[in-house]
Amino acid sequence: MGNYNSKDIKEDGVVAPFQLLHGNKELMAKVIESFPYPIQVYATDGTSVLLNKAMLEEYGAVNPDMVVGKYNIFRDPDIIASGQINELNRAFRGEIVFFADVKVPLEGIAERYGIKDLDIEALYQDITLFPIFDDEQRVAYVAALLINRRVYRGKEEIEKAKEYLETGWKEEFDLGKTAKAAGLSKAHFTRLFKKHTGMTPHEYYIDIKIHKVREKLLDANLSVAQAFAACNMNYNGHLARIFKEKTGVSPSAYRKMLDKQAHAD
Repeated sequence: MGNYNSKDIKEDGVVAPFQLLHGNKELMAKVIESFPYPIQVYATDGTSVLLNKAMLEEYGAVNPDMVVGKYNIFRDPDIIASGQINELNRAFRGEIVFFADVKVPLEGIAERYGIKDLDIEALYQDITLFPIFDDEQRVAYVAALLINRRVYRGKEEIEKAKEYLETGWKEEFDLGKTAKAAGLSKAHFTRLFKKHTGMTPHEYYIDIKIHKVREKLLDANLSVAQAFAACNMNYNGHLARIFKEKTGVSPSAYRKMLDKQAHAD
């Protein structure tokens, strides 16, 4: 279907087939069910009357019985808080209304429907509301068509950040650049990174650096200071303490341990 805005939907004839189906609820339900993008249909009072498979799959195992006949778009606290009720009303008065790049309130949705493991961290959608008219050109229903613009499921973004840190470990740590590599804001990235790895991005970076130092210390031709320098680190008391925290021994003790192992072999 490609990228749409409200003008595209009207001109490309996406709305037209729905206009022809208002008198046949069963056929309309089948068409909506097979539609590749999430759709929810509302009665004129804002109550949900129909939602398709794509809509259910978007948010996980939501039972349609929890939504149909129960959810009312005008009573949704997140929509009320957005201040968009007046714009929303335009669709129920017969206009096509387009909302671009809307951040979906996932926490509210998860809480409302008891979703414990929502596999989406952040979701941005283009939302088009369009009326379906009856034979007398009165609004019979309003349909919401949702097209994802950006979906952050978390794991993929964090893997990108880990790869960025692992390949650029010699460079100075930069939270902004690392978050950018993941395609996330710094605050969201930091929270998400710790959720998936159990540590902050900086702690992960330091782990990589210490691991590289340990590799360099295997080279008996390098002094401890030179091993650190080879990893773009100036050897000092602070870094020695960090090394000991990560390995259990000081850098010099680690080197002695390696020497003993070498002589034992």
